[in-house]
Amino acid sequence: MKKYITREIYKKSIDRYIGKEIIKVLIGQRRVGKSYLLFQAMDSIKELFPNPNIIYINLEMNEFEKLTTSDSLYQFIKSESKAGELNFLMIDEIQMVPEFEKTLRSLLAEGGYDIYCTGSNAHILSGELGTYLGGRYIEIPVYALSYPEFLLFHKLENTIDSLNKYLKYGGLPYLIHLDLTDETVFDYLKNISQSILFRDVVSRFEVRNVDFLVRLIKYLANETGNLISARGIGNFLKSQNISISITAILNYLNYLTTAMLISNVQRSDIQGKKVFEVGEKYYFNDIGLRNSIAGFSPFDLGQIIENAVYLHLKSIGYSVLIGKQNEKEIDFIGERQSEKIYIQVALRITEKQTMEREFGNLMAIKDNYPKYVITLDDYSGTSYEGIIHIPLRKFLSDFL
Repeated sequence: MKKYITREIYKKSIDRYIGKEIIKVLIGQRRVGKSYLLFQAMDSIKELFPNPNIIYINLEMNEFEKLTTSDSLYQFIKSESKAGELNFLMIDEIQMVPEFEKTLRSLLAEGGYDIYCTGSNAHILSGELGTYLGGRYIEIPVYALSYPEFLLFHKLENTIDSLNKYLKYGGLPYLIHLDLTDETVFDYLKNISQSILFRDVVSRFEVRNVDFLVRLIKYLANETGNLISARGIGNFLKSQNISISITAILNYLNYLTTAMLISNVQRSDIQGKKVFEVGEKYYFNDIGLRNSIAGFSPFDLGQIIENAVYLHLKSIGYSVLIGKQNEKEIDFIGERQSEKIYIQVALRITEKQTMEREFGNLMAIKDNYPKYVITLDDYSGTSYEGIIHIPLRKFLSDFL
């Protein structure tokens, strides 16, 4: 068993379902640490059950290269199972087996299996699996390291310098094995982004226009946090003497979100609660990958900290929308169970005009849900008309 650092937020999410015949599906972008969460779950199982029969299958390893069909996967699992007891099944990157849902469906029907899977495909639970297994699976989204996890993994103190490292290099767990220098880290991150593009997008969706795909992902990196539409992308490309259909653009955007390299966030009218169909924002599921594609620049810090706030909200369980009220925009509306929060993100609020805009947009919302302005300024305690200013470092560290 490989050594790992425990990620407590996921340990709590997984441990509550151990021993229950319900499929636990860990969904996340490649290299965010899903495999190690399976190891973490195995250790929890060993603490709760004496001599458990754990069947571990990593479909990216040569050892399991013959498991290419649902039937071969099923037969292998049955050969490793013990009758009359609960078998613990761990399958890494399960989307690599076509029609894997047939195997899972049969095992559930037979009983005697506690099943854990990982996948790097956002739509792994769509279609037949999601329909047939309604109520018999739980999806656990997995994200790159949060800022507190980044500090823990890299053994860093919570300082401005540590925050700057996080905003530059992001939170892929493997970085703990590298020197945190631009040359080393960005070489690694570029290789990861290329792997995601070619393995999870080009190969899976049989993409022919690879040049356009590369241009599109760079465009999204440069436009992180800005409103984007397929038509707007098309117009930009025309200015570059590149012609491509709106349908093709929409398809390519869907491929990138399915591979979980990026996430799209829709706009919602705050008053009427209507979700707009035109104009979305795209954020990267790891800040470091975004920086390796666009190039890291201090001039992009506004976009980067907005991406960081988005990722933190998602990692602590909020669903996120962009807010629109008349001509005013609210960066994020976060909802979690019965909670709702409004958030504006700005680089600094040292200028009066910036302060009036960020606080003013929130003041125009006439309900009593909490409202926050988050900036890179490192002083706290400021509030205005009930709207609280939180430094980014404090928000990422303490807002849970």
